Amino acid sequence: MARKDSDHQKKSMSLMFRGRAIFKPLNTGHIDERVACVREWVANIFFYTKNGITIMIDAGYNYARLQEKMGWLDIDPDAIRHILITHQDTDHVGALETDSEQLFKSATVYIGEIENRYLTGEKRRKVLHGLYRLPMVKMENRKVLLRDGEIFHIGDIKIECLLVPGHTWGHMVYLIDDEYLFTGDTIWFGADGGYSFIATLAEDNKLSVRSLEKLEQELRTRNKKLRIITGHTGWTDDLDFAFAHRTELCRPFTKKYTDPSAPYDGYIEDDDTEESARHVLLGKVKTE
Repeated sequence: MARKDSDHQKKSMSLMFRGRAIFKPLNTGHIDERVACVREWVANIFFYTKNGITIMIDAGYNYARLQEKMGWLDIDPDAIRHILITHQDTDHVGALETDSEQLFKSATVYIGEIENRYLTGEKRRKVLHGLYRLPMVKMENRKVLLRDGEIFHIGDIKIECLLVPGHTWGHMVYLIDDEYLFTGDTIWFGADGGYSFIATLAEDNKLSVRSLEKLEQELRTRNKKLRIITGHTGWTDDLDFAFAHRTELCRPFTKKYTDPSAPYDGYIEDDDTEESARHVLLGKVKTE
């Protein structure tokens, strides 16, 4: 997949979802002292820092402004040595593609062993109910393949891998230090709570719903306060809100599922500024 594919997705998705009130990404900035994010059109990538080590969660689009916006957060791309990938879609791995600026060419990429089959060509990613095949992603980074339930450490950062298939066959979410859950494209937050992610972009919607139910059950056994952080619609620490509609799909052309506070066109970034990135903490999704 090339830079032109990211640019094509920006144009086509903007036209398709304009006025639908579906995407409500966080702007570039900090959630708290450990988690920062960069906004790339309708997608967020995240950085988790602890005791001098910063890991990156997802790699966004093949996006020309990434280094600029990382600079707003005082994060040096050369310092990133570890990148967790939830899944291999264009808006989550673009900065690793062979024709990207190669800001992270020395980083190790962590990805689920099932999801890696897309990268090897064993599987092809399909959207629009299987009618459209996305171009194959190519990257040259060293990879570490992960399994469901695996726990490992980067420095003293604890990372737990939870397989949540449906959006893609090998979609993984990451629970970091038992407090921060990075969900990628597993959950979509509407104004009235979380749904299974956008129906038209899933490999298997029924599997998505079953996986989300399993994830909720697992998290509730932990009995801990979690920050649940999504790839396109912000974050919450309210578990009931996050899973309020887990048996339902976000259907982007049904207004019932929209968020009235979402931008008309999420691909316009005029409100994402260095000033706000440096001085305004990114609040959680309102649950009232």
